[in-house]
Amino acid sequence: MSTTTVDIAKSGDVVVGIDTHKYVHVGAVFDTAAGLLSTISVPADSDGFVQLLSWAESFGHPIAFGIEGTGSYGGALTSFVRRRGYRVIEVARPDRRIRRLIGKSDTIDAQNAAKAVMAGFATAEPKTADGTVEMIRQLKVAHDTAVKARATTMVTLKAMLVHAPEALRSETAGKTQIMLARHCAALIVEYLNSPEDSIRVTLASLARRWLTLDHEAAQLHEHIEGLVKTTAPQLVQSYGIGADTAAEILIVFGDNPERIKSEAALAKLAGISPIPASSGTTTGKYRINHGGHRQLNAAIYRTVIVRMRFREPTKIYVARRTAEGKAKRDIIRCLKRYVIREVYHLVNNPVTSADAI
Repeated sequence: MSTTTVDIAKSGDVVVGIDTHKYVHVGAVFDTAAGLLSTISVPADSDGFVQLLSWAESFGHPIAFGIEGTGSYGGALTSFVRRRGYRVIEVARPDRRIRRLIGKSDTIDAQNAAKAVMAGFATAEPKTADGTVEMIRQLKVAHDTAVKARATTMVTLKAMLVHAPEALRSETAGKTQIMLARHCAALIVEYLNSPEDSIRVTLASLARRWLTLDHEAAQLHEHIEGLVKTTAPQLVQSYGIGADTAAEILIVFGDNPERIKSEAALAKLAGISPIPASSGTTTGKYRINHGGHRQLNAAIYRTVIVRMRFREPTKIYVARRTAEGKAKRDIIRCLKRYVIREVYHLVNNPVTSADAI
């Protein structure tokens, strides 16, 4: 029995997959007809980017670059490739089942990135991260961490206050957080001679830390609010959407909101769209989407709750749906879908956006 080897002619169009890391990027180039052509490893700097692009172009015309980690280690490379006029597609790492079957290495990951692009599994356009929305994202990271640290500090301060002398506990009873922090920050101890002295020093230190974090969070919130009102004033004008919620919405859209093609795509991204759960004779069933961007989902939920309590059209809608037999949680899901539709049009076409429920 004889076998014949058929050489597949190259098409000239190539797809490049790249696995990004802190110091090294690994690439794999595939011809759309002939398959894998070569792999490469380059430094994660400007010289490495030039080397990687020249290497890819030597095999043909790159029609797309599939890059892992476009929002982290691959951010600089993504911007570099985009500035050269090439299409960049964001690639998620393969699921664990595939990794268990074929193994894990940087070269394999780069090949999988290219294959995901060619198979149509990876289609997401990454954020450009070059405008005011990226500024908002960076400030919000600092703000959220400051708020979290502030809350942790207050919990610790109140826990340590239990060990304070009775007189000090009586003085601070019933005070608000800011009043408690100011009172404890003013405590003065000249000498450490007893646990009563050390607890006063501890409380003063925690209180000053809380006041510093509170001031920092307030300043960052002011910066975020200013950028949000400048970038998308129509969002904060919508009922129930404040600066924090608007910031979360803009961060999901990015500086290139056109990358989200439809309101349905945004709903799926936010984890608001239902997931089909039909099998066999059980048809027409759906389950809750527990995926998506959970911070955006929570922001939309807060908007819905505010409208249910204070906005008259929403209250009328809730009353009507309740009379139809809908449960409260189902009504909230419907309202979240309405809000995500409104948000999509407010960001992409604020002039013609529909009235909110």
